Amino acid sequence: MGTSQSTSVAAPRLLRENTGLCSSSEPLNQRKKARGSSSSLATLRRRLLLRRRRSSKCPDHARYMRELLSGCSLAEVSALCEQYEALAALKDLSVQADLARPPASAKKHDLAALFETRVAADVELVYAGACFPAHRAILAARCPYFRQVLGRFPGHGARIGLELRTPGVDAALFGALLKLLYTGELAPHQHDRPLLGRLADEFGGAPNPLEQDLRYLLETGDFADAMLVFTKGNGSSSSSSSSGHSEYGFSSLGTLERPCHKAVLAARSPFFKNLVQRRNRGEELQPERAGLNLATRIVLDESVIPQRFSSVLLHAVYLDEVNLALVCRPLEGGPTSLEDAMELYQIGRFLELDILSQGCEDLILEMLTPNNLATVLAWGARPYGSAWVYRQAVNYLRDEFQPFSQSPVLLQLSAEHLREALSSDFLQASEHEVLQAVLKWGEHQLVRRMEDREPNLLSHTAHSVARKGVKKRDLSDVELREILSPLLPLVRMDHVLPANAETLAHAVRRGLLPTPPSHMLGGDRDAVRIHAWIRSTSGCAQGVWIRPRLFMPYYEEAKAVLEEHFSQAVDVVRAAVRRPDDIPDTLYMVDERRSLEAASANPAPPLPDPATLSQMVKREQKLRQSPLVLRALSLPLTSRHLVLSQVRLRVVREFNLPDATAQLLENASGLKDQEEAARRRGPFARPLSASQEHLLYSRRRPEADAGADGHLSEVMPDVAMATASFNQLELEESEIELDLGDGYCQQRFFHY
Repeated sequence: MGTSQSTSVAAPRLLRENTGLCSSSEPLNQRKKARGSSSSLATLRRRLLLRRRRSSKCPDHARYMRELLSGCSLAEVSALCEQYEALAALKDLSVQADLARPPASAKKHDLAALFETRVAADVELVYAGACFPAHRAILAARCPYFRQVLGRFPGHGARIGLELRTPGVDAALFGALLKLLYTGELAPHQHDRPLLGRLADEFGGAPNPLEQDLRYLLETGDFADAMLVFTKGNGSSSSSSSSGHSEYGFSSLGTLERPCHKAVLAARSPFFKNLVQRRNRGEELQPERAGLNLATRIVLDESVIPQRFSSVLLHAVYLDEVNLALVCRPLEGGPTSLEDAMELYQIGRFLELDILSQGCEDLILEMLTPNNLATVLAWGARPYGSAWVYRQAVNYLRDEFQPFSQSPVLLQLSAEHLREALSSDFLQASEHEVLQAVLKWGEHQLVRRMEDREPNLLSHTAHSVARKGVKKRDLSDVELREILSPLLPLVRMDHVLPANAETLAHAVRRGLLPTPPSHMLGGDRDAVRIHAWIRSTSGCAQGVWIRPRLFMPYYEEAKAVLEEHFSQAVDVVRAAVRRPDDIPDTLYMVDERRSLEAASANPAPPLPDPATLSQMVKREQKLRQSPLVLRALSLPLTSRHLVLSQVRLRVVREFNLPDATAQLLENASGLKDQEEAARRRGPFARPLSASQEHLLYSRRRPEADAGADGHLSEVMPDVAMATASFNQLELEESEIELDLGDGYCQQRFFHY
């Protein structure tokens, strides 16, 4: 796309230069005399520039598409544009599905849940006959009144009776005021403003912004009742002594201790919440420790959470921010910022701190460049990597495939990553460029294979392969065809423009292609080429149709041809060739049947609970009414199946479930649609059968429900010390290969 735009902008300028057009009214012969001998040099310079542009290897995509459409009828050009419009709408939905992820809970929501659940409460406030369990550190930091009251009752679990001087404050209003201290927001129902003003005077003024007080707790450590200990040692549970040993036997040498607050830790992380609750139960069994007010020590192993990440971790817990500038780095060498973000993502997963994990995902995406694309793709595809980052990296590869195909980035990619990109309808490159890139990548892999076969004793000698290089004529076509066998079927050979491209002809002569393009097999070649791009407007098969990719230069040129030559009859022709949403297609149904068979062969993903499934169905129904989905479904050549598949993928990803759950959501949505249809038909409609109602849960496996791509607390014990590094930690994830439409088209091509 960028090549065609630059060519169109430069062409008028070159035309003006070569035709001598100028805004000056000075006669041409006088200007030549003024320039003198520089005229011939400037003319030569312009000729060389024009010759260089004419001999450039950059393809003219607009010209190729215009030549293809030169022999097409108005109905065929209109049908091609409608195909592109349907793909453009589907791409918008695909981007939304790839960006979907469960939202990370903000600090105010976590603190509100902490107040409502009363987890790790260490003080009880009694007012107007009602008891309100609360957290000492939060109340003392947020309100001067409570700081003064709590100072008089320092014991853990103190029960404090309160009386306010301000009249008219009932228990409900007092509870709303306490929640205000946790969230920074007052309850939505209205209150008497003068009464609130008098309460603010009694409590010492309106509270500060929540972030300000949390930052104060983090930076000062005031009211701290816990200590995060980052250590490399292995100690016993002996008591602390004055010789520099902690109460758990860890030497202070080589350790880092950071004061913190149990209430904040328990609110932000289920990992820390379980740990704090277990420690509190243990301290309740030791009455001799109750009056000492000792800080709870949470010991973390250096192999799991290195000390250099301590500041970043606490800033994420208290302030909802991930700042890699807080990482302690060595003076020379050490991990890069990208590697730190990847390791912090795994720490966030381990601690079940979603705000840290998603913040690292965003940072990795910001640092994504062509140089580290292969690294990010490889990391994202691993069990401990981020599937969300992987999807964004794949989209980056698809959008920039055209420049990547001409750079060393192409040679760094694996076959799996190339398959992921080439299987998409939204790849931004022409099929000619795709074919060239695949051949270039395959030849590079073959050279590497030949170098690996070379004896080590001869490596880099005068006669070695690596030293003298490998020429194309030395490459084995048989081995090259074996290497490219997973990739070449994904290249849509009938869409290579120009059709007589030397790259395509050479690949056919070498026997690399499993099947030659249809226009090389004889018959009316022009008609075969057209019908490979455009589905027959009459509804009958007249050629091997393959869905074209949404390559934007082709799309823009097709629209330009339609607007230039057929602008008067566009509406009439579109109305004449309009057809139902889902045109019956035998091979499409065959492909769908194969996908269902493959799904039945694989183990079923664990089902969500009925309440979650009901929420997912409601979310899908809501998304179906969004403008993008309605627009996509309204297009004449759209595929309803593909559109709704993207909607379901978005839903299951928003609920942090594997992509395979989309099939189960489709079953649930189908039953929901049947219920809606039965309700519209009236009371005499036939109810659902018991087998239909049992369909969703007939394949449920209770033993697989726990830990389905969820938090680690559901699948492993909650421990403070961990001995395994993250490289040894493997998370099992279910994956499903998406079919966005090109698969069945390619099957149509090779099984026609």
